[in-house]
Amino acid sequence: MYERKTMPDLLCGLDLIGEVLYGKWKMRLLWFIHQGFQRPSELQRKIPGASRRVLNVQLKELESHELVGKVIYPVLPPKVEYYLTDFGQSLIPIIGAIGQWGDQHEERLRKLIAKNMEP
Repeated sequence: MYERKTMPDLLCGLDLIGEVLYGKWKMRLLWFIHQGFQRPSELQRKIPGASRRVLNVQLKELESHELVGKVIYPVLPPKVEYYLTDFGQSLIPIIGAIGQWGDQHEERLRKLIAKNMEP
């Protein structure tokens, strides 16, 4: 597993939130868990561009930051469900606002992203 070589600079709230939420799929994972998609297979279907391994790593990081919790049911095959903690639930309005901003500026953002991807 990845081991961090240097400590991050945590000088302000933006640094802190970045440390907790940066990761390609973390905000989407939180949002989808909030919407009721709790099983790893359900989350994988909602985010098909992510590998199972990457999703597991990011879920583990969200769990270590106390944003999500998981319940492991003692059945065969093993059944796992994720849920938002109260701390994680407090991020949902913020993630929703970011998503709304993206929707409001979708056309402009798509053009800018496409322009920046040109050689």
